[in-house]
Amino acid sequence: MKTESKNPHNDQSRHLHLTNRFTSAIDYARHLHIERRKRTDIPYMAHLLGVASLVMAEAGHAVIPVTEDMVIAALLHDTVEDHGGRVRLEDVKQNFGPNVARLVEGLTDSFAGDSGNKEPWQQRKEAYISRLRKEPADVQLISAADKLYNAKAILDDYREIGPEIWSRFKRGRNDQLWYFNALLDVFKESGGSRTVQELESVIAELTQISANESD
Repeated sequence: MKTESKNPHNDQSRHLHLTNRFTSAIDYARHLHIERRKRTDIPYMAHLLGVASLVMAEAGHAVIPVTEDMVIAALLHDTVEDHGGRVRLEDVKQNFGPNVARLVEGLTDSFAGDSGNKEPWQQRKEAYISRLRKEPADVQLISAADKLYNAKAILDDYREIGPEIWSRFKRGRNDQLWYFNALLDVFKESGGSRTVQELESVIAELTQISANESD
């Protein structure tokens, strides 16, 4: 008698299926995120769709199943932080359910209702790193995808405009690399993934290419 394969990649329950909830999440994000990415002409939606794409690409490869909720949370990961704080989180919960809200909450480093009145950068980032260590694997995978997208975008632009890239951020090279490496340590402690491996490679290249700078 033929036995069933134990290879998780063959497990039908791990297959990612997207429904109209996914398209609703795109529309939800599209109406909120009308801004551009950090002093560029790139629509913010490029970032959100890019992070969602990286999460979807882990389907069949990650140690956990990649679910539609995770993809939706990737699309909405900045909604609370940038568009309304706790009130927005409740709206996400009402529209997409408590599990998506849990994921988005775990991806948020500020719950200030006014995005222009967030806690100081260092305080927010240190608190997020500490909290991320306790978050489950699904939150960490989406977070890693978010940081990979950001790191790749910085590296791509660095190749084009050099050290000027750091002027787009609240903090310069040293602080940005500190943050990326601190997050990388958390992801690696939790077991890592293809996304985490690529993030490590991108951070290393970004560190090397900008090594002759003074912050």
